[in-house]
Amino acid sequence: MILDQFRLENKRAIVTGAGRGIGQSLAVGLAEAGADVALVSLHGPDETARRIGALGRKAVTIQADLTIRAQRETVIERAVAGLGGVDILVNNAGMIRRAPILEFSGEDWDAVVELNQSAVFFLSQEAARLMVAQGTGGKIINIASLLSLQGGIRVPSYTAAKSAVAGLTRIFANELAVHDIQVNAVAPGYIETDNTLPLRKDEQRSAEILGRIPAGRWGRPEDLQGAVVYLASGASRYVTGSILVVDGGWMAR
Repeated sequence: MILDQFRLENKRAIVTGAGRGIGQSLAVGLAEAGADVALVSLHGPDETARRIGALGRKAVTIQADLTIRAQRETVIERAVAGLGGVDILVNNAGMIRRAPILEFSGEDWDAVVELNQSAVFFLSQEAARLMVAQGTGGKIINIASLLSLQGGIRVPSYTAAKSAVAGLTRIFANELAVHDIQVNAVAPGYIETDNTLPLRKDEQRSAEILGRIPAGRWGRPEDLQGAVVYLASGASRYVTGSILVVDGGWMAR
């Protein structure tokens, strides 16, 4: 049946930034579809693990600072130790720093690029090596952004890194398709998370944003679950190198 193609039983997933917000929602969504999940977070993702356990799925917690190379390099190994292998990687962890472009600091540039761009490359590389060795294909899903497609304002390092995520998605897709590994990205619109709290508190900026969204509301983390489950599942076996925008219509306006 067609719905069976969306099921993820016996699949093993890694979700970075899984302690809260979008990452937590995506990890729970994958578990609801049947996957066991390794939860990577700077802080303990205990609540996410509890929710996954309540679904009867296995949750492995991995505390790691993905901006530190030595910690990043152990993530795939630790996930394999807990789950027995990896079929799905969701590169969700990220940060944002805001300042006018003429005042933007080197420290804020480096911090954002290291997490939002470098960590995506190196985790994808390690996961892909494992998937090739396993010989059973796999899925890599990057969380991009509307700023993978637009310039934005006051977030130069975020725009640069998320634009790079779009490019990395395509080059990984090109090289890994022969191994039956599909690589795609989801580009969220304006979602209710800690990263967007300053925008939502700014009445003028919030009104400007909502005025362009045809859906008339901010997105919620759970609005992204269906897109990621689809890209993680067999239903998307012939989809690779794509960026799926989930934005309430922002890009159509």
